[in-house]
Amino acid sequence: MSAAGKSGAYGIMLEEDTDQTYENVLAEIQSFELPIEATLRSVYDDQPNSHKKFMEKLDACIRNHDKEIEKMCNFHHQGFVDAITELLKVRTDAEKLKVIVQTEDIIRCRIQQRNITTVVEKLQLCLPVLEMYSKLKEQMSAKRYYSALKTMEQLENVYFPRVSQYRFCQLMIENLPKLREDIKEISMSDLKDFLESIRKHSDKIGETAMKQVLTVQDLVDFSPVYRCLHIYSVLGDEETFENYYRKQRKKQARLVLQPQSSMHETVDGYRRYFTQIVGFFVVEDHILHVTQGLVTRAYTDELWNMALSKIIAVLRAHSSYCTDPDLVLELKNLIVIFADTLQGYGFPVNRLFDLLFEIRDQYNETLLKKWAGVFRDIFEEDNYSPIPIVSEEEYRIVTSKFPFQDPDLEKLVQIIINTTHLEQACKYLEDFITNITNISQETVHTTRLYGLSTFKDARHAAEGEIYTKLNQKIDEFVQLADYDWTMSEPDGRASGYLMDLINFLRSIFQVFTHLPLLDLFMVWDWSTYLADYGQPASKYLRVNPNTALTLLEKMKDTSKKNNIFAQFRKNDRDKQKLIETVVKQLRSLVNGMSQHT
Repeated sequence: MSAAGKSGAYGIMLEEDTDQTYENVLAEIQSFELPIEATLRSVYDDQPNSHKKFMEKLDACIRNHDKEIEKMCNFHHQGFVDAITELLKVRTDAEKLKVIVQTEDIIRCRIQQRNITTVVEKLQLCLPVLEMYSKLKEQMSAKRYYSALKTMEQLENVYFPRVSQYRFCQLMIENLPKLREDIKEISMSDLKDFLESIRKHSDKIGETAMKQVLTVQDLVDFSPVYRCLHIYSVLGDEETFENYYRKQRKKQARLVLQPQSSMHETVDGYRRYFTQIVGFFVVEDHILHVTQGLVTRAYTDELWNMALSKIIAVLRAHSSYCTDPDLVLELKNLIVIFADTLQGYGFPVNRLFDLLFEIRDQYNETLLKKWAGVFRDIFEEDNYSPIPIVSEEEYRIVTSKFPFQDPDLEKLVQIIINTTHLEQACKYLEDFITNITNISQETVHTTRLYGLSTFKDARHAAEGEIYTKLNQKIDEFVQLADYDWTMSEPDGRASGYLMDLINFLRSIFQVFTHLPLLDLFMVWDWSTYLADYGQPASKYLRVNPNTALTLLEKMKDTSKKNNIFAQFRKNDRDKQKLIETVVKQLRSLVNGMSQHT
């Protein structure tokens, strides 16, 4: 074979090998199993311009694939169209289904929203109820029972009707009566403690009231009474509370009025008895004035009258056992303070003042018994021997103990002197009243005091009492004197008993210096007496002519008996004549009084 032939054959073989190589490369590229970089590099590295041929092969391959795809599409075109049509239908149905699902969700959400709104509304109704009930529990824990009752009323009248359909509301409603009973029991327990406390401390309360240093509000906390009264009023059971309070206080009154068996032995026993009673009634008086209806004036008056009868009976019984006059006197003082204290609180105490007269008699009786025993002991122990005195100082000591002066007589004289001055002052008082009323002395309505006759009557009564007392004293001296009535002859000196009597009378008559009757005899003021007799302004208005006549006649007889030589002395004769003249005039006054009577 020629070289040209060989070259041509070689070229054909080479071309066939190249085509096969490109086919392999395309197969590798389509397989995606080998790295594409190495495959493509082999295309570009083999021969120059080999990539162009490769591109031609690649284009031819693409055209073949396009034809296959076109054939395949032509074969499946109707199916594809039908599938697209079905898909469009499915999309429409899907959209419809989606709308249906969304609608159901919306409906469900709306229902949930409505339910939530309803729950919120119901909670808004229930929350105030729960808050008020919680407030009620707090008030109960804090012992603010009156406020708790008010909260219960609000719950029943305002809040419970709004939520009555709920179970929890029914439970609350059922629990309220129990709470009310608990409050009643607690408040009643506080009241019982209060009553027990004032029963134990009634003597302290009464002692303070009798001293008038503090008020009962300063000593006693009355809040349990007020609180219990308010609670029972709110519960509509005020009558039950009032009845219980009054019943318990009456029981306490009976206990207070029951004295201890040994009360009469000491003044402290009487004092405790009185202070307990005062403490009881001071508390009742306070309750009367600060509450309405718990106690009434009629109730306290009834209680006081019952107590007063019991007190008087107790004092009469226990004072009768008392033998100590000092204790009786202290009892009298306690009764006065007791009566004065309760009278200040408006309780009538006249019966207690009447009882004082009985206590006075009891005092006199016990005092008489005491001193009767003292004198009996003195008389039994005395040997009736004279008292030896060696000095003037000893004499003064002894005479200071002997009753030369009588206080009763001195008091009577002082009454006479006082009434005399008061009688004289009446004239000036009449003038003063006339001046301030501008009423002339000549008019019918001129002011006249009735004190003139009153003072004169008092002075006259005092003078009569002086006469009686003086006679009694003289009789006592004579009875005590131990005279020797069988003496055969005088011993040249006066009896010591008579000297004592003369000293006593001398001291008494020194006190009588301002008496009108005495002035008649000492100053010899008979001319004034006879001239002014019967006049309202007479100085000796209350000197009875009978009394004056009796005394003058005794003086005249005594002068005649004691001095037989008086008729020979001119002064004595003149005095006797003057006495006789006054006696005659007095007799005419006495006779005139008898005829007038």
